[in-house]
Amino acid sequence: MQPLKILNNVQKARLLHSLLSSEIPRFLGYLGELTEKVLSDQERIAAQWKDQMFGVEMWFELARETQKVMAKYPKDLRKSAPVFADQLFGGFMALFTVHALLQYTAQDKQTDPKFKPAVELFFG
Repeated sequence: MQPLKILNNVQKARLLHSLLSSEIPRFLGYLGELTEKVLSDQERIAAQWKDQMFGVEMWFELARETQKVMAKYPKDLRKSAPVFADQLFGGFMALFTVHALLQYTAQDKQTDPKFKPAVELFFG
């Protein structure tokens, strides 16, 4: 599937949340686990970091920023498509959260069968 090119990441995330909001709490749980894993395993990740578009320190900073957002807006991220999209998919933060979405669906963590094709359509 070709990702939608007419929408930016915030718009895509808002649409994803609006269409499949029942899956968002599970994804947010996964996102929280991923940030913990990244921040607790920095040495190994740094040692394996190769040829990325940006340095490993930026990846760690994105994980920290994601944690801050999740702590600041725990209910709103689940219930509000605008908060979910604006806080987690704006700017450089989208590098981390889109990666997390793609990993979440690649590992078949979703329970709604429509979620994976939607993520592939919007972000794949």
